[in-house]
Amino acid sequence: MSEQSSAALTPEDEARAATAKKRAGRSAVIGAIFLMATSAIGPGFITQTATFTAQMGAAFAFAILVSILVDIAVQLNVWRMITSSGKRAGELANSAIPFSGHVIAVLVVIGGLAFNIGNIAGGGLGLNALLGVDPKLGGAVTAALAIIIFLVKKAGRVMDVVLIVLGIGMIVMTVVVAIIAQPPVGDALRQTFVPDELNFATITTIVGGTVGGYITYSGAHRYLDSGHVGPQYAKPVMRAAANGILVTGIMRYVLFLAILGVVASGVALDLSSQAANPAGQAFGAVLGDAGLRIFGAIFWAAAISSVIGAAYTSATFLSTFTAKLRGGWPLQLATVAFIVVSLGVYLAIGTAPAAILVFVGGFNGLILPIGLTVFMYIGWFRRDLLGDRKYPIWLLVAGTVVTVLTWYMGAVSIGPIFAFLGIGA
Repeated sequence: MSEQSSAALTPEDEARAATAKKRAGRSAVIGAIFLMATSAIGPGFITQTATFTAQMGAAFAFAILVSILVDIAVQLNVWRMITSSGKRAGELANSAIPFSGHVIAVLVVIGGLAFNIGNIAGGGLGLNALLGVDPKLGGAVTAALAIIIFLVKKAGRVMDVVLIVLGIGMIVMTVVVAIIAQPPVGDALRQTFVPDELNFATITTIVGGTVGGYITYSGAHRYLDSGHVGPQYAKPVMRAAANGILVTGIMRYVLFLAILGVVASGVALDLSSQAANPAGQAFGAVLGDAGLRIFGAIFWAAAISSVIGAAYTSATFLSTFTAKLRGGWPLQLATVAFIVVSLGVYLAIGTAPAAILVFVGGFNGLILPIGLTVFMYIGWFRRDLLGDRKYPIWLLVAGTVVTVLTWYMGAVSIGPIFAFLGIGA
């Protein structure tokens, strides 16, 4: 805005502008919380939870606990560093280690593309269960609706509202199913801390599906749009990240209990085919046809919200290569292009949706430690980039422990994860 037009503003106009700016900032903060939450409880997590709960029973609760603890260490560090610096992840990484941001950006975009193919596939599965439409048509409809959101003038605010509504809807419907399923809560609580079985490939996959890849940075990148950047905002940033983790943690555990109730009752879910839909089977076993419809609604909501999150976050990483994509219409159009490419690949490859959803979680779990290593280096040795002299040492210690853990889990799990699709050990 020019100086002349600024001078022409009346006090009332200035007050309205300030109120609008404050409202937009608050919307971005809430949107950041739900962007992280809905990205972390997408169709991949739902499918992985059903698959692994059927295989491991209550012992899978330990993997969920690990994913939540990893989430805490990862998200608190990433949110604080990105918002304190005022830079997106790729730009911040490049400031610390030349070209490291480009490496992270390439990995996140590749992982985001893999995730988004799975998310669109999940949208197809959801609409197939809800309305009986062909999964590929359902995937196309899901992608088209996501594209429409990003073509709206105020795409950011529309995205926030959609994510909030979808997130709350998913939680409410899943809680209802979990109550009806009557899971063995006592056994689940015991094995949350003392599991009868431990499987690192499973843990790596669930961590990748809930924290890995683009999910690591989705909420923090959206938070930057609130304008609340700089070390002085550390407390509200940490509070927002913690709220997002709380929402995801509740949804993860409730969904697990819903599936566990079905498995514990003696229902055998079909895992013999990669085309199987174990989560849909579980919901159907609880409530029959109505359960299958509810599953479809939950799965579709998880899918389209994750399509939005994966496309938006992956597009923000492209700004590492060109400043033109830092906001406005260029970013919105890049996001739309990302969805179009994801849809095209999904329609072309014809791989079973459930297989895609399990595989991409493992893939993103393998690239997670690379970005974490760069961020931990920044926290320990380049705190000058953060302007945060009081950065908590306990947070860096927790982040470093998780970084080492994810490297270890990735190393011991790479064979089983790729063997899942017959790629070889």
